[in-house]
Amino acid sequence: MKGMARNIAVVMTDDLDGSPAAGTVMFGVNGVTYEIDLSEQNRARMERELAPYVAAGRRVSRSQRRASAGRPPGPRADRAVVRAWAKDNGLKISERGRISAEVISQYEAAH
Repeated sequence: MKGMARNIAVVMTDDLDGSPAAGTVMFGVNGVTYEIDLSEQNRARMERELAPYVAAGRRVSRSQRRASAGRPPGPRADRAVVRAWAKDNGLKISERGRISAEVISQYEAAH
């Protein structure tokens, strides 16, 4: 008996409503890139709703995204001061190692 041929079909479904998807859309918000599979109708709706923001926004190249990733430039808080502030305010923090972004954000918001 000869080998049997196989056909494998990939069926994409719209991530919003489960209908057949026409393709994948990639978009970014707050420095995070997302992908979503959408039907033609939902893709058109997304593009219509984003159109005013796209028109008013500035396009950013890949090299600009990499350069702006991470912590913004500026003075960095003294870690010892941040640790003391966190302890005084009842936040759980280790004596050594990295200080979480959440603790640093709270410290910066308080000062």
